[in-house]
Amino acid sequence: MIRFLYTLLLYLLLPYVLARLAWRARRQPGYLRNVAERFGYYTAMPGAPLLWVHAVSVGETRAAEPLVRVLQVRYPQHNILVTHMTPTGRETGETLFGGRVARCYLPYDYPGAVARFLDHFRPVAGIVMETEIWPNLIRAGRARAIPLYLVNARLSEKSYAGYSRFGGLLRESLAGFAAVAAQSEDDARRLTALGAGDVRVTGNVKFDVAPPLEQLELGQALRRGFGEARPVLLAASTREGEEVLLLEALEGMAEPGLLAVIVPRHPQRFDEVARLLEARGVRYQRRSANAPTAPDTRVVLGDSMGEMFAYYTACDVAFIGGSLLPLGGQNLIEACAVGKPVLIGPSIYNFTEAVELAVQAGAAIQVPDPAALAREAGRLLRDPHAVRRMSQAALAFASAHRGATARVLELIELQNPVIK
Repeated sequence: MIRFLYTLLLYLLLPYVLARLAWRARRQPGYLRNVAERFGYYTAMPGAPLLWVHAVSVGETRAAEPLVRVLQVRYPQHNILVTHMTPTGRETGETLFGGRVARCYLPYDYPGAVARFLDHFRPVAGIVMETEIWPNLIRAGRARAIPLYLVNARLSEKSYAGYSRFGGLLRESLAGFAAVAAQSEDDARRLTALGAGDVRVTGNVKFDVAPPLEQLELGQALRRGFGEARPVLLAASTREGEEVLLLEALEGMAEPGLLAVIVPRHPQRFDEVARLLEARGVRYQRRSANAPTAPDTRVVLGDSMGEMFAYYTACDVAFIGGSLLPLGGQNLIEACAVGKPVLIGPSIYNFTEAVELAVQAGAAIQVPDPAALAREAGRLLRDPHAVRRMSQAALAFASAHRGATARVLELIELQNPVIK
């Protein structure tokens, strides 16, 4: 009955789903491309056998990169299909993998749509990144004897409280995974409490994402363009409402020549942030202009995709967005991987363990509010010895936590002799 009501609700929401696609396409036209795939209709057919990896958007796609690359090396006889739910995720997959993998949208969780998807591609196994739990998809996979794995799984206390309200449906769905690879002991405990069966703690595969050489070189070029003598504070993956707080905090910083680089999390907000800067009379330049930064420019708007490692390389100190407002924070691992001191706000429930470990290691500082962010950023920018200590701690922290990809692959191979 619960499944029936869930599916009925999906059908009742179909007009809203279509309207939302059209609405989002106003800012990202990509939402109106390949719409048929979202309902399980495909033309491309990669050769068999096929391994399928689902990475909903940009963050999950980047996290899946080391796993996809290991699968390609370990199983050269298999084709790889990577599915997404957002155009930016799909574009990131194209940037990372090019034509070496097939890609498409995963359909919405309508029974007919997921059945068409699985019957068309017939994967020998499916790997779902992070916490994407689609009851009808999981049930259809189980009915076809396709083992599904929930990988790099995380579940905050906030999400756990929300999921707990759908106990029966969630228990059945989580039990449908052949195995679950959790990021931490706390994640494993919460997932088990919701009904997951074989749960192992494998760590966070995002630690295994290596900074590409071309991104490091681009970062060095960006830094030359910014001005190597200027102090550079990066605000990475900022969310709506945070840019105003950041600009107000920056007004209180007295560092000579300070340059702030603001990179919004979502590309559809690039123009919105540009209008904010213009309205506040802030002298800024767009990264997309690809021009040297003028001495009187105060802000560079990072309006480009796929260059986050370059931005981290080009800065002195990195603030991680999504954390000044109650949004749970974004991933700090990439900043640590290139040895940058990290500042992060009070809201970290999406990355609690990683942040706590980074703070303990001396690689990150958590601040309670924008004023404290400005104070700590200013202190670090005036103290190269402190920056060097945090940089070394960040590199050591990132290195110490690598290896999750190998543990995930070991778990999958133990559970699935088909791909051994």
